[in-house]
Amino acid sequence: MLTDHPSTLDAPRSALDQRAKRVSARTLARLRWRCRHGMLENDLILTRFLDARGEAINEADEAALSRLLDFTDNELWDLLSGRTEAADASLAPLLRELRSA
Repeated sequence: MLTDHPSTLDAPRSALDQRAKRVSARTLARLRWRCRHGMLENDLILTRFLDARGEAINEADEAALSRLLDFTDNELWDLLSGRTEAADASLAPLLRELRSA
């Protein structure tokens, strides 16, 4: 039997559901620890970024930052300073944010 009531599948999703899921405090703490990379210049940029945006980091940001942290200190500095660009284009937005931090 058909009804005049819309199904829950037709209902718009709430604003909370539409936002990307934020990372947990524990994940953020681990990420902050990993950002202690060894080179002072990298540490300053990464720490400034986490201080400014840490609470708003979502899972996609965390994944991109984790990929960046896999680079060596010198490779990471070249990316952060703008000397080189990442071969992975999906890292470009995060690099822009880090450079402006």
